Amino acid sequence: MEVQKVLHMNGGAAKTSYACNSSYQRRGLDMLMPITEKVVMDVLSTHLGESMKIADLGCSSGPNTFLVLTTMVRAVATKVRLGFRPMPEIQLYLNDLPGNDFNWLFRALPSFHERLREEGAFGSCFVAGVPGSFYGRLFPSNSLHLVHSSYALHWLSKVPSALYNEEGIPFNKGNIYISESSPSCVPRAYYQQFQKDFSLYLKLRSQEVVTGGRMVLILFGRRTVDPYDKEGAFIWEALSRAVRDLILHGYIDEEKLHSFDPPYYTPCGGEVVQEVKREGSFTLERFEQVEKSPCGINGNGKDMALAMRAVMEPLIIHHFGEGIMDMLFEAYARHVAVEMAKGYKKIHLVLVLKKIK
Repeated sequence: MEVQKVLHMNGGAAKTSYACNSSYQRRGLDMLMPITEKVVMDVLSTHLGESMKIADLGCSSGPNTFLVLTTMVRAVATKVRLGFRPMPEIQLYLNDLPGNDFNWLFRALPSFHERLREEGAFGSCFVAGVPGSFYGRLFPSNSLHLVHSSYALHWLSKVPSALYNEEGIPFNKGNIYISESSPSCVPRAYYQQFQKDFSLYLKLRSQEVVTGGRMVLILFGRRTVDPYDKEGAFIWEALSRAVRDLILHGYIDEEKLHSFDPPYYTPCGGEVVQEVKREGSFTLERFEQVEKSPCGINGNGKDMALAMRAVMEPLIIHHFGEGIMDMLFEAYARHVAVEMAKGYKKIHLVLVLKKIK
C-alpha cells in the first residue's frame, strides 16, 4: 500500500465526512488552545517583523482547520495591539497529502476571512495549500516561524515492513494493529518505524523553521510504556472483531484480515521525548500528557463508528472493497461500545518545541 496515495480523511460534507465527524478532535483542540496562543505570543516576542509564516501540517479538511488558524491569527492581533505595532502580513500554509479535500478548505476561505475582518483581526492574511507528505521537505530553508500539527503524527509514512517475514507472511495474523495476541516483533516493528519517521520529521522541520521558531505538536499516544496498553489500541481491537463478524458471514476473505495493517502508532510520552532529545535540533519547552474520554462522542458507539469511518474509510476501501462499508461499521459500533464501556481514555500528547540549531 502506498500510504501517500491512499491515506486521507473522508472529504466533502456528507454524513460520513471528516468535516461532520471530527468533534472529538475539536474538543481536544479547544482544550489545548491556550498552549497554542502562548506559543504564538512567544514567537512574536522574538520574531515580530513585517511578516509571519505559519504552517499547519496534516491540516485535513473541515472546521477544525479554521479553528486552529483563527486562534493563531487572533493571538497575533492581540500581541501587536498590546505593543501598538502594525499587523504583520500573515502567510498561512495548509499541508496534507494530495488526496486531502483541499477544495473544501478553499471554498471555506471567504467565510474565514470575513470572520477575521469582523473581529478586526484580518490585516493581510494569505492562505495557500501545500500538498505533500510531511515526511519530505515542504518549504524553503529557514522560512517558517511556527509549525502546528494536530492529530497527524501518529500516522506513519508506511506500513512497517518488519510485520512480514522474508516470504511475505504476516506475523500478526488475525489482528489489526497491536493486540494482546500479537507477537513481540509486532510492537517492535511499529515502534522502529515511528522512530525513523519522527526523527526524519524533526530533521526536515529543523531545516525549514527559523532559529528560535516553534512547533506545536499534538498526537494520540498511550499512557504507559507497555506497547500492549489497551488505551492505545481498543479502537483497533473493535475493528478486528467487526471484520471477523463479516468473515463469519462470508463477506470478507480471512486472508484480507491477516494482511491489513494500519500505518499508525500511538507512542508513549517517553518515546516521543527521547526522539526529540536524540535528534537534537529542537529543545522541548513543554510536554503534557492529557487524558480524555471518548465516551463524550456517544456511549452507544454509533458516533464513534462514524468518527472512525470518517478517518479510516479510504484505507479500508482500498484493502477490503467498498461494498461492505455499511455492514462493517454497524458491527464496529456494537464492538466499540463494549470497549468504551470499560472506561478507556484517549491519550493526547502535546509538545512545544523550540528550534535551537
